[in-house]
Amino acid sequence: MQLTLTTPAVLFSAISLLMLAYTNRFLAYATLVRGLHDKYLEQKQKRILYQIKNLRLRLRLIRSMQIAGISSLLLCVVTMFLVYIQVLRIAEFVFGVALVLLMVSLGILIWEIQISVNALDAQIDDLKE
Repeated sequence: MQLTLTTPAVLFSAISLLMLAYTNRFLAYATLVRGLHDKYLEQKQKRILYQIKNLRLRLRLIRSMQIAGISSLLLCVVTMFLVYIQVLRIAEFVFGVALVLLMVSLGILIWEIQISVNALDAQIDDLKE
């Protein structure tokens, strides 16, 4: 495989879109937590406390997704620099690590989506009772 400057640059747009999606999820959850916090202070219901704990976990997962995604982007830039200065063997290794970090970010996203779906299922089950 021939690693060029354009190879890691291809990931820039994908990672940027992922970061935007992650940030939007984070902002939505932060708004929910603030609203639930106020509601809990008024009503002291355990169900609200459970929802806040669930959102705390999801916020931490989003933070991990963002860290892995940003690290991947940073390593893509490092790869481009290494290609530029003709240190190709190290550039290939660094780019491989960047790809692994991107996979980690996407894997955490799958985990977070599963938690979100389970939380929505629990909410829907409340309506059945």
